[in-house]
Formats: sequence, C-alpha cells, structure tokens
Amino acid sequence: MRYLYLPFILQSIIMGIDEGIHLKRGLGLWERVGHPLDTLTVLVPLSFVVLNDYSSSHLKSFILLSAFSCLFITKDEFIHRKECSIFENWLHSLLFVLHPLIFLSTGLLWVEDSQNVLLIIQPIIIFLFMIYQIFKWSLPWKQMIK
Repeated sequence: MRYLYLPFILQSIIMGIDEGIHLKRGLGLWERVGHPLDTLTVLVPLSFVVLNDYSSSHLKSFILLSAFSCLFITKDEFIHRKECSIFENWLHSLLFVLHPLIFLSTGLLWVEDSQNVLLIIQPIIIFLFMIYQIFKWSLPWKQMIK
C-alpha cells in the first residue's frame, strides 16, 4: 500500500516548484483568487473521507466531489497559457495527471484502512497550504483596496 503515497509525494514536490515560480513571476488577480479555491476543492473530498466511514453511498459522494475538483482546476488554463512559461505549463500538466491519482489513492486507502495516518494528515496539510495561499496572495488585494 505504500505505493499509494507516491502521488502525494510527487504532488508536494511539484507544487513546491510551481509555488517557487509563482513567487518569481507574481500572480494576477484571477490566480490569486483561483488557486486557494483550487486547494479548497481538494480539501473538501479529502476531509470527507476523514469525516465519514466508508460506504457505497459515501464513495459515490467522494467520487462526485473528486470529479468536481478535477474539472474545477482546469479553469485557469486560458490565463496560464498567456502568463506561464513552457516549463510552468509542463508542471501544471504533471499536476493535472497527479490530481485524479491523489483521489484514487485516497479512495483506495479509505477502503483499506480508514484510520490511515495519511488520510488524517493530508487534509491538515492541504488546509495549511490554503491558508498560506490566502495570506500570501491576498496582500496585493489589500493594496488594491487602499
């Protein structure tokens, strides 16, 4: 079952590299708002698994939440094609491949062992990353209001 951890590890590494690029180039308003929303769409299904015991009806809900997240994250691509380098777009393509694998791994771990430590820790990590995104990228919003 340890192989199911690999998508989480790879996603963390690639997200870290991508965030480093964001720090260099900055983010426009669309991305500053959109990226924390993307993270929220990941947080919801991962939290759902922690808050609910596995059942066939809960699995259907988890699949719907996960599918929504997989579609939602594509919303920025019309902006990314203009704003991002080829390398950053390639990183995004890797993240798009990993995104459903994160949910697949979560679902398989949930069925196997709903008390798996990764299932409990991952929503906390995602929540903290979302808070970071909000505070890091909301500073320009405060300046625009003044």
